[in-house]
Amino acid sequence: MKQRMIFVKATLAVALAIFSSTAAMGQASLKSDSTSILDKKWVKELSSRIQLHGYAQGGYNYTRQNDVNTNTFELKRVLFWANAQITDRWSFLFMHDFSSVVQEFYTDYRITRNKALTVRVGQFKNGLSLENPLSPTSMEAIDVYSEGVTYLTGCGSDPLMGVQYGRDLGLSLFGETNNGKLRYELEVMNGQGINRKDGNNFKDFIARLEYRPATGLNLVATGQIGKGHSILDNGQASVYNPAIQSGQNYKRNRWTLGFDYKCKSFKVHGEYLEGYDADVTSRGGYLTGAVPLGCPELEFVGSYDYFNFNTARGYDQHKAIAGLQYWFYKKCRVQVQYVYKSAYLTGRASSPGTQFVQDDSHAIMCQLQVRFN
Repeated sequence: MKQRMIFVKATLAVALAIFSSTAAMGQASLKSDSTSILDKKWVKELSSRIQLHGYAQGGYNYTRQNDVNTNTFELKRVLFWANAQITDRWSFLFMHDFSSVVQEFYTDYRITRNKALTVRVGQFKNGLSLENPLSPTSMEAIDVYSEGVTYLTGCGSDPLMGVQYGRDLGLSLFGETNNGKLRYELEVMNGQGINRKDGNNFKDFIARLEYRPATGLNLVATGQIGKGHSILDNGQASVYNPAIQSGQNYKRNRWTLGFDYKCKSFKVHGEYLEGYDADVTSRGGYLTGAVPLGCPELEFVGSYDYFNFNTARGYDQHKAIAGLQYWFYKKCRVQVQYVYKSAYLTGRASSPGTQFVQDDSHAIMCQLQVRFN
């Protein structure tokens, strides 16, 4: 009898242990499933609010200038940016170029329920010219922007401004109305360029107006008034405006008129630009387009670009581009282009004492572009 009671007690103990362990496993499983569901919700929420983008451009260039041949492989740009949608009205963007420096960091807040008014604060591309706000991944030319846009927006062609990448620190008000047909932008910027404090107490004011009267057609007018602060990058005097000294404040005004048209048969954009730096006037224009060759993926690219850096001295330059580009996957492409730049002179060609500042140049440029978004 005693042995039977011991056996019953042992059996009950084993059964209780098995039941307890099974229940514990079930609770752990429920907790694990609950945690997994929470993790999935968190990941889904995060992925819906943060978008990651990036692209790289690199290739091979051959150039002949002043009877000297040069050739090189180069990595031009490797950009990565993240756009965080904090609320339905509030967002933040951070962009870094791994072959250079931090490019952009700004926050947007949409004030109105529709797209009529948004405020932006931080470092971003200024709205001057048709081309400057556009991404290099959408431009037809391998060397990206026209000579006038590069010079007037501070993308790096003039030591007075240094390399600014067409970006600046400041505040912007922008929006669109009439079902997207009319878009405006008003900016107050330092005028000193990328990752720099203002060099003077004057701010640059930039206005941009876009109008889309018909499908595929966009008309753009921009203007800027302000005062620059010369830094004479690398201690090098400006070839185009040698009268301006390092640390000097000078008048810096610009205005442009342009258009952009796209259809199935072709796409083309062009612009007239004019700028005033102290007593020096510069002006020019360009026309760039692309035509599909039998299929949408393969295009012929052509461009003509004229710009006079100093109209009083006759620093006029012509640039012509012809080439092909093949879009092998969405925003990924291969480009091959011939680029010709004419010489520009000191003084008029008919005047005695005229000298070449720069000889003609011929280049063959090849580029691979890979982008994800």
